[in-house]
Amino acid sequence: MTVMLRTEGLAKQFTLHLQGGVRLPVLQDVDFAVHAGECIALSGPSGAGKSTLLRALYGNYRADAGNIWVRHDGEFVDIAAAPPRMMLDVRKRTLGYVSQFLRVVPRVPALKIVAEAGAGPDAAVRAKSLLRTLNIPSHLHALPPATFSGGEQQRVNLARGFIAGHPILLLDEPTASLDAANAKVVVGMIRDAKARGAAVVGIFHDIEVRDAVADHLYEVRPRQDAA
Repeated sequence: MTVMLRTEGLAKQFTLHLQGGVRLPVLQDVDFAVHAGECIALSGPSGAGKSTLLRALYGNYRADAGNIWVRHDGEFVDIAAAPPRMMLDVRKRTLGYVSQFLRVVPRVPALKIVAEAGAGPDAAVRAKSLLRTLNIPSHLHALPPATFSGGEQQRVNLARGFIAGHPILLLDEPTASLDAANAKVVVGMIRDAKARGAAVVGIFHDIEVRDAVADHLYEVRPRQDAA
């Protein structure tokens, strides 16, 4: 099986400058790998650092130590040390991310938000199909998501995250705001992504969803020793 993403000795801490420079260690010695067609679910109690780890994998948080190797164009790129231009290219073509909350430019229609995350002349057609799959009715496609419910916004977020067909997907509680019927749709989308060979790393607080998509668990253990 092809390794798509792996970490080696990954560590992250935060410095609380308003608290006299107290250092708060969050991640230490994180080592795991995810293969093509495989889903790794991050487990552990609230506050253990699962979302921090996911953001580090995407490059939103810079690692303090260790490596984050992502297979990009057939070669490994270290996200922990990649320059900004390389990071943007990896995100555009290899590394997709679905956060818990939709953050977009105001007043932009939902269909345009999703289509712009895709590629090719048929992006708008695929965006419309994805929105319909996620039960966003056609009459909402021309409206900005700020007018939508929380669950509808999350489904727009999911459509935007899945449209490009990235080889690696990072999912932060993708079904947190969804009812059972729409959560089942998302499970199907994750399974389809795995079937085409995508590697998935996710946080799933819904145990049924996690068990339906995850091949393995990686436990993120909280660090109690602030330095």
